[in-house]
Formats: sequence, structure tokens, C-alpha cells
Amino acid sequence: MSGFEPDCRRCPRLAGFLEQVKQNHPSYHARPVAPFGDPRARLLIVGLAPGMHGANASGRPFTGDYAGILLYQTLHRYGFGSHPESTSAKDDLILKDCRITNAVKCLPPQNKPLGSEIRECNDFLSRELEGLPDRAVVVALGIIAHNAVLRAQGLKQSHYRFGHDRLHPLPGGLRLLDSYHCSRYNTQTRRLTREMFQDVFQHARALLGTA
Repeated sequence: MSGFEPDCRRCPRLAGFLEQVKQNHPSYHARPVAPFGDPRARLLIVGLAPGMHGANASGRPFTGDYAGILLYQTLHRYGFGSHPESTSAKDDLILKDCRITNAVKCLPPQNKPLGSEIRECNDFLSRELEGLPDRAVVVALGIIAHNAVLRAQGLKQSHYRFGHDRLHPLPGGLRLLDSYHCSRYNTQTRRLTREMFQDVFQHARALLGTA
């Protein structure tokens, strides 16, 4: 499905940073973070990268950090998650018709991957997109995720401008739906409200129909 490499060390800066993090936090996952959810999902959510004390610690996307609170509550609200929270990679949460991944699978320093690191990781995302069923919906959380999806599809970014709750039909039937990232900064500054975020997933549910 994803061609995921749990011991990937393609990016020297990220590999070295993870080694340092593991020394400072021995209990942390501190490795590339695998996609999570239904392998046959029609909805793929693409984030930016694991957070230091979230996915990098837990080993599951958006688990253990602030951004995951709103995300998992919203997925549950619209029937994509069995529970409204993700507490650890070992809990009994099940995603229904939904999978979550990141444009960059490793924790970057200061949560800012380099362009070269985004490009290096892009073939993993490309393979994930290739495995989606017809008429699947991809929700991109933020412009970096949006651009990563376009790169993985071999498309020009200038032809598909990012915009919150903006839908982009892509060649081959894939549908890209944008959202501002559900980060602490965006929600606390109210660039993204709970209602705005829910609108995106209500839109996705309408596109997909019932599970």
C-alpha cells in the first residue's frame, strides 16, 4: 500500500535529529511514523509531519498532541472514527473508511522540514495515493500537505491554489479537499475554528456518501 520504511534514513538531518531525540526521550517512538487507519479507506488525511511530543512520541499520527484532539473528535462526529480521541498507538480506536498519513514521516527540527526532505519523502505519499480506490477524497491539512499531494500526482501547484474547504478535482478521479491545519496556533488565533474544521469533514462525508 504505502511502501513505508520503518527504518528509513534517507534524510541525514532528520535521521540524526531522531537519534538525538531518542537519547533525550528513551521511551519515545522517535522513528518514521507509519500511516494509521483503514487500508481500503476512501478518505486519506495528509498532515505535515509528526509532532515532537505527539506522533513522534506515540508512534501514531496526531496522537498525543493538541492538533489530534480536534481531528479525532471531528472524525468521530462524521462517522470516520470509533471513538472521539486517540490516546496511544495501543488503544482500541478504529478508523472507518479513513486513513491518516503525513507528507514527511519523520519529526523535523522545529516542525519545519526542508524542501529536500519533503521531496525525498514524496514517493511514499505517491504510492499511498496510487492505492486509493476510485473517487477517493484526500484532505490536505495545510499548504505543505496540499503541495505534497500535487507533487505526488505530478501536477503543477499553480493550477490548484490552496484554500480552506476548497475542492480540487484531480485527473484520474481523485478529489483533493483543503483545510487549514488543526494546529494549536491556528485554533488559538481562530484562523481555524471548530466549525470551519467540521465544515471540511462534512464536505468530505457528503462527497463520499455513507460508509
